[in-house]
Amino acid sequence: MASTISLPLYEKIPRKNALQRTSDIIIFFLLLSLLTYRLLHLKNHGTTWLLAFLCESWFTFTWVLVLNMKWNPVIFKTHPDHLLQATGEPVELSSVDMFVTTADPVLEPPIIIVNTVLSLLAVDYPTHKLACYVSDDGCSPLTYYYSLVEASKFAQLWVPFCKKYDIQVRAPFRYFSNDHVITLSDSTKEFQHERKRMKDEYQHLCHKIEVAVQKSVPPCDFTGDFAEFSSVECNNHPTIIKVVWENKGLPDGLPQLVYISREKQHKHPHHYKAGAMNALTRVSALMTNAPYMLNVDCDMFVNNPKVILHAMCVLLGSKSESEIAFVQFPQVFYDGLKDDPYGNQMVVLYEYIGHGTAGLQGPFYAGTGCFHRRKIIYGLSPDNMASINGKLIEDIFSKIGNSKELTKSAIDALEGKTGTPPNHNLHSHIEAAYKVADCGYEYGTSWGTKLGWFYGSTTEDIQTGLRIHKRGWRSVNCMPNPPAFLGCVPSSGPTSMIQQKRWATGLLEILLSKACPIFSSLFAKLQWRQCLAYVWLLTWGLRSIFELCYAALPAYCIIADSHFLPKVQEPALYVPVALFLTYNIYTLSEYLRAGQSVQAWWNNQRMARVTTMIAWLFGFFSVMLKPFGLSETVFEVTQKELSSDIGGGGDDDDASRFTFNKSPIFVPGTTILLVHLTTLIVSLLKLQLPPANHDTHGSGLGETFCSGWLVLCFWPYFKGLFGKGRHGIPKATIFKSATLAFLFLYWCRRTAMVG
Repeated sequence: MASTISLPLYEKIPRKNALQRTSDIIIFFLLLSLLTYRLLHLKNHGTTWLLAFLCESWFTFTWVLVLNMKWNPVIFKTHPDHLLQATGEPVELSSVDMFVTTADPVLEPPIIIVNTVLSLLAVDYPTHKLACYVSDDGCSPLTYYYSLVEASKFAQLWVPFCKKYDIQVRAPFRYFSNDHVITLSDSTKEFQHERKRMKDEYQHLCHKIEVAVQKSVPPCDFTGDFAEFSSVECNNHPTIIKVVWENKGLPDGLPQLVYISREKQHKHPHHYKAGAMNALTRVSALMTNAPYMLNVDCDMFVNNPKVILHAMCVLLGSKSESEIAFVQFPQVFYDGLKDDPYGNQMVVLYEYIGHGTAGLQGPFYAGTGCFHRRKIIYGLSPDNMASINGKLIEDIFSKIGNSKELTKSAIDALEGKTGTPPNHNLHSHIEAAYKVADCGYEYGTSWGTKLGWFYGSTTEDIQTGLRIHKRGWRSVNCMPNPPAFLGCVPSSGPTSMIQQKRWATGLLEILLSKACPIFSSLFAKLQWRQCLAYVWLLTWGLRSIFELCYAALPAYCIIADSHFLPKVQEPALYVPVALFLTYNIYTLSEYLRAGQSVQAWWNNQRMARVTTMIAWLFGFFSVMLKPFGLSETVFEVTQKELSSDIGGGGDDDDASRFTFNKSPIFVPGTTILLVHLTTLIVSLLKLQLPPANHDTHGSGLGETFCSGWLVLCFWPYFKGLFGKGRHGIPKATIFKSATLAFLFLYWCRRTAMVG
């Protein structure tokens, strides 16, 4: 920066949470009371009580982790206006490289990438300081042609229009869907005329994309600019790099726009998104070498045009250079289904966990909507910031590869000599860029292990953020109004389950690897409370075992005419009842304070049970069976959806109904439902047969209530038993589940008779 800033760029504001702390402690002591009751009566009961004690111990441990994260919530308030109010000469804003990643032209249609790219090109920031790189791991000519070539043509009209009239929503599909929104500038005939022109041009672009996608044919004959796409396969093709638009140092032009499809070969592991991000880092280092990098998923468009200024407020702060590694904007979704029927919009999670971790060492890296310092991605630690010397540079760049051009750009990044000079020619670096994007370039280097985005997990974002925190860096959670980015949320049962399974798999892989945060807090610079926050996140897959066991207890006790909860006449019954009521009132209040409805709270509560016992269970077994060669980790791309018409997606009466397919991931949930429907009938109709050694302590009201509660949680599955089409559970799944349910109930009965 060429001048000093007299006003603070951001504020760190603690949130008052006395009532929340009190509720947290009450729930904690109720859990301890329940565990104490178990211990005092453990000798008088059998295996069911021991199993209940183990599960409740895990729930208590999990609650301690949650309490740790939510204890000191903090809000970071940024002041982008202060960034431009400098003493002396105007502030020299830093360059930013923007990364967009896509992997499948079918699951991630070109129209979605078009809107994301257009929103990035139109942000309020000097355009000659920006470069947008699109990584296409699907190597699709449709993605290249429509997401970039055609998008750049439309951008030449769209970007000036947005800045001339100060349009706030700069993703065209969102802007044109809000025809009912009136602004002061709408009254001018000039604006109305230009707006209609923009809408017509965008509709024309959408029509061309729709026709091309439906015909499944490329928009070319594989000659000229498209020759490199000839005879390519998704996972077997050479590197393709295209400079779609070059800025030439013009402040009022378009940002640089580059297409990258890194080389892939069947015999070389490509490391999914982490590999793509590392290729983007290397190529961008040669072409523009901006000191800051923004990465977004292909469906996360810019919703706040000042987003980069908000991030710069934190990154350019007085102490930020030696403390803050990255700025994470929370994931917020547009057009989510009413009341969040799939429980995947994570509004309350970001509201409380996001602010809570901000009061520790910082929020987790979420893989999208995040600004990184390039030098930190190269492995720099806070201790090295003040003393970057030749030995340090030699140590880092002995691991970066044999590209002299990349080594020079990386040294410039470490020494602060980043950014591109005026009239910089991107095409002059194409040859070197091809070399560093080859699939064999990383062999013998430290990419993915000590540099860049880290390999070894399908949740490369969490692992990369963990490694950065381990070096002693902090991160910041930035939540401007309006939200910085908006994305599309999965809107079907199979898509939601696949996404949750992938998360649980990747997180558990990190927990069981050398990157485990428990060891990092002992031998690295990861703060202890931040370590506990990571443990809470990484143990998602393990929770499935304890929740599944706890869900099996009431069914077993009803069939075996036993019990694992205190009887109605016992005073100890007040402990689990108080715990149940307090916890649900507590979570309901969180949703109401976050602006959510009672129905949204209930949907999230029941889906928490479904997700944990199904998707996370599959993630757990995927990791556990991997060493035996019975499972292979695969990065499953989440399907992205966009409104098909400019006027909005319309209202689908069936949109909120749970959907199913033939995937085995729906077998456990259907089995759990059938088991508890059966045990509920057995309990209500008193159909239990006395076991061989009856101890007169049969099942009671508590076990019946638990079975009924689980049936309510799996109510979408109940409706799926009688549904048709995608809203119905396939008959093959029902048959498999009925068989498993029968075997479990038979085992319960046989165990009770033998006991």
